[in-house]
Amino acid sequence: MCRELMQQNIEKAQCEIDSKKDIVKKGKMRQRYHFMAQTGWLNDPNGLIYFRGKYHFFFQYNPYSAFWDNMYWGHAMSDDMLHWEYLPLALAPSETYDDYQRGGCFSGSAIEHDGKLFLMYTGATNEGNGSKQTHCIAYSEDGIHFEKYEGNPVITAPEGIPGDLFRDPKVWKHEDLFYMVCGASRDNKGQALLYRSKDLFHWTFFNVLAESRGEWGYMWECPDFYPLGDKYVLTFSPMSAGEHTSVYFVGDFDYETGKFICHSCDEIDWGFDFYAPQSFETPEGRRIMVGWSNEWEWMPLWKDWGPTFKEDWCGFFNIPREVRLTEEGKLQFLPIAEVETMRENEKKLETFEVTEEESAWKVGDGVSYELKLKIDLQKTDAEKLELDLRCGEDKKTICMFDFKKAEMSVDRNDADGWSKGVSRSAMNLKDKTELDVHVLSDQSSLEIFTGQYQNCHSNNIFAGNAQNQVKIRAHGGRVYLKDVEMYGLK
Repeated sequence: MCRELMQQNIEKAQCEIDSKKDIVKKGKMRQRYHFMAQTGWLNDPNGLIYFRGKYHFFFQYNPYSAFWDNMYWGHAMSDDMLHWEYLPLALAPSETYDDYQRGGCFSGSAIEHDGKLFLMYTGATNEGNGSKQTHCIAYSEDGIHFEKYEGNPVITAPEGIPGDLFRDPKVWKHEDLFYMVCGASRDNKGQALLYRSKDLFHWTFFNVLAESRGEWGYMWECPDFYPLGDKYVLTFSPMSAGEHTSVYFVGDFDYETGKFICHSCDEIDWGFDFYAPQSFETPEGRRIMVGWSNEWEWMPLWKDWGPTFKEDWCGFFNIPREVRLTEEGKLQFLPIAEVETMRENEKKLETFEVTEEESAWKVGDGVSYELKLKIDLQKTDAEKLELDLRCGEDKKTICMFDFKKAEMSVDRNDADGWSKGVSRSAMNLKDKTELDVHVLSDQSSLEIFTGQYQNCHSNNIFAGNAQNQVKIRAHGGRVYLKDVEMYGLK
């Protein structure tokens, strides 16, 4: 019965998708190379994995509306993380533990075991005493059609953890044991709880992997944990921690005690639209991270979901990023190398002098493009460099590099008549001879990287095709650029 009801709900939802997808894909705000669902609402990336020669992305999904509601798991696969084949929905609400209008199959992760693909997810329901979240298992022989485990749920919230603040399991294997970290809250402070299992079905609590003392919010959503180099990395999205949307900790981990000791922490992304990142390892050993490019209504600068609901869709993923560890113990987040396969209409400038008189560039078609440059800090004497993106029709997004204040900002208040806010971050210029800048523009987003990919700003910009110019000028002197690269992205 479990399998039959879920399959019925998947087929019904698939009919809804099929009836709308051809119209939705014509939407003016649809992204050109970022991952999206065919219709409806998308949020957290789930179950990212390389399985049987393909990249698989699962995602939180509402196929019936462009707003969050009863959650399904969407599913797609790819050869390059840029071009996608949509597959049947993987999970649908169908059981008492995951079938509720404001609940469903919440976030989780994937792991391969004994040739099968296992999903571990949060079932969210309401039995009359408020929202209740538990952890559940589903599995598949072919990686496409899934069956829920009859013994679900496999983990319930421990004593002292509110039933509605226990979610988002990330599972992995080390030696002969499976491990899982999930987000929780205790005494109004965020925690990452660690469990372990011999078989994926029977779990025991191990330890509090890490926790907040109040500085990192009351709930840690979508935690992720993995080795990188000779260190371990913990990432999560804190709730009620001001403008922080996604942070990382780097430190040491002891499998004997189950305790993580943090040595450094920082932002993953300083923009408004990067949340709930999850990572996975590719066959060649790259650690790839993917985030949801949006924000929740409880965030301090949230305005609305955006105008795409008029086109019957909402939500997409940021460009996948490779995570690297520096010698100083900091993380870098580089757009995946596969982006280079989309390049066309190349233009290069060995040097370019920026004055206080504005210069205009045409990069690709001005909508879907990549721009890379380096600022020669030794020759530059200006106080600021202003880089205006998606300019046109008296609108623009202003990216400002303030050398005097050592601050980078992205101002989208005049971007599209809808978006608001200025994202800011410090720039580490001490002892630096150059500052690298890398811009990825798509129909509805700008992602700007600098500081050797340690300083990232992701912001949704709902700009029309007439907003297709790049303008650049200096303030208070001259800026000297080198190694300027411009590409259209097809």
